[in-house]
This record gives sequence, C-alpha cells and structure tokens, in this order.
Amino acid sequence: MPYLDGFVIAVPNANRQKFIDHARGFDDLFLEHGATRVIEGWGDDVPDGKVTDFRRAVQATADEAVVFSWVEWPDKATRDAGVKKMMEDPRMDPSNPDNPPMPFDGKRMIFGGFEVVVELKA
Repeated sequence: MPYLDGFVIAVPNANRQKFIDHARGFDDLFLEHGATRVIEGWGDDVPDGKVTDFRRAVQATADEAVVFSWVEWPDKATRDAGVKKMMEDPRMDPSNPDNPPMPFDGKRMIFGGFEVVVELKA
C-alpha cells in the first residue's frame, strides 16, 4: 500500500524562485532514495479559518505563502529505508558549506507520515 509524507511550510514570497530551485535539487534525493513522486504546491487559495488553518499552523506572515508538499512512496518500509539513507546523505547536512541554505524557516515546518486508507483514481 502506498505511503505518504506530507509537509506544510511558510515561504517568503520574495523567495519563491529560491524555493523552487531548492526543491528541484532537494526533491531529487527523495526519488533517488525510493520515492515514486514528489509534489510541491505554492498556495494561491489558502483561506483564513475561524478556528485554525494552514497559515496559522505554520505561523505564516502576510509576506509569506503556504507551501503544501507531499512525497509518495511505494510502501512504509521503502519510506523508512529511504528516509534513513537521506538522513545519512551529506547533501542533507545543513553544516555542509556546499549545501545552499533553506529559503524558509524550517522550525515552522509541520510534517508527518500517512498510511493511505482510501485511494480513488479516474
């Protein structure tokens, strides 16, 4: 059964292209380590809620967009092995001077792994 990793982050609007460039390089690591698909979505219709919402979840400011991303894996075992390899990969090390800095505040990122329980296809 497929497995998903989901991410929500706040990215300064001024860093949109930096984020896209960062994602294009970084997301290749997911694919290299077993993911089958990676999606990066730049929020353009993210309404304020009455109780909670995406913007509040990541403490997005007026000059930030909400990015919703997910990584699809063939199964949880592949995901667990892939994430372990990624964490050991020097391209993930923020102290490596060859790695560009993240164009967003990673402390405000929310993420989690999800078991697929319903999947419909056209």
